[in-house]
Amino acid sequence: MPQTPHIVSDVMTQTVVAVGRDAQFKEIVRTMEQWSVSAIPVLEGEGRVIGVVSEADLLPKEEFRDSDPSLFDQRGRLSDVAKAGAATAGDLMSTPAVTVRPGATLAQAARIMAVRHVKRLPVVDDVGILQGIVSRADLLKVFLRSDEDIEEEVRRTVVSYLFPAFSHAVHVEVHDGVVTLRGRIRDTSLIPVAARLVRAVEGVVDVEPHLTGASAGAAGRGDAG
Repeated sequence: MPQTPHIVSDVMTQTVVAVGRDAQFKEIVRTMEQWSVSAIPVLEGEGRVIGVVSEADLLPKEEFRDSDPSLFDQRGRLSDVAKAGAATAGDLMSTPAVTVRPGATLAQAARIMAVRHVKRLPVVDDVGILQGIVSRADLLKVFLRSDEDIEEEVRRTVVSYLFPAFSHAVHVEVHDGVVTLRGRIRDTSLIPVAARLVRAVEGVVDVEPHLTGASAGAAGRGDAG
């Protein structure tokens, strides 16, 4: 079977810049500028993540500088206008923080980012202690994997698994992450299965399955071999 997909702990950055609840507005801005990040986890206690301050949380300070910061929206929450009056990380942060576990797959992390519209995720353990951070760029690192590595894994975990008697007859080519399968196989119903399993291999960009059915004579020779 194909190997377990890479997980968040494989690609996350372990050295993370963070601030405490009482960090001041300008301190947060300076820290983001210094470390070239667009969001910072907010920690308390022994490193438990309680929220995240992003550029979006800071911009209302400029956008609504002439508005009444005591206003609430119709749902009783602090509006962006009110957030413009906030001065500390505790008041500015979005909470609860959107986080991910170290053992989550890269696909799971990517889905969280897409659904929650965030660019990076604090990585936390079972009790919420910060372990690292994973960004969109980190998730794309799998596509830097060499064509040779992808080819070897496809042969070992897909071709040999699905077509043990025909593995010698199935040719695998990989170019810029696009995997092409060529050859003859006994059971053509396995072609879409093979394509799906190849797509699950980390670093694969696309799959082109050019596989055809083998004749009865070829099947017999394959079994004999």
